[in-house]
Amino acid sequence: MTSPPLIGIVVSSAREARFDEKHELWIHEIAKQRKDLAIELIDLCDHSLPFFDDPQSASSADQSRARQRWADRLAPIDGLIVVTPEYDQGTSAELKVAFDIAGQELGRKPIGFVGYGGTGRAIEQLQLVAIELQMAPVRNAVHIGIAEFIGIWQQGKNFNDYPHLAQAAKALLDDIVWWAQALKTPRENI
Repeated sequence: MTSPPLIGIVVSSAREARFDEKHELWIHEIAKQRKDLAIELIDLCDHSLPFFDDPQSASSADQSRARQRWADRLAPIDGLIVVTPEYDQGTSAELKVAFDIAGQELGRKPIGFVGYGGTGRAIEQLQLVAIELQMAPVRNAVHIGIAEFIGIWQQGKNFNDYPHLAQAAKALLDDIVWWAQALKTPRENI
């Protein structure tokens, strides 16, 4: 019997007052209940990725080591679920930089999204970026609309008050597992 695919859940905002952690923990709890996948949490705050190639911010050797640590972190992952805020109809700059410097470690792996705080534009943009990185964006995503976001953030509600989100999470996880299993063997034979 083969081991279940290893799926990384990426917390994509590094802002001090971020709200990602609630969403990350929610999708993580749902995913942990499944026997057909293994989960690892990946927080961009734990990686000092070079935001720009600014020689004053870090030496090029330090930037190179940071890039390599990030690539090494992604290498064993069979697929990703990205928890992303929507800022001005786009994703966080930190996530885009993380994708840009990951390089080939993301290629030919499935990716799915949990987006919150907007209309889904961040997810749409990330799907295009993922395609350019030769990833396989899955069809199903979790869109936590502004009403749900405000309810959880400011009105004392929780995810259980929105059962459609758990249904969307199940569909997302089903897709990620299927694609991770389908792509693993061909990816290993490259």
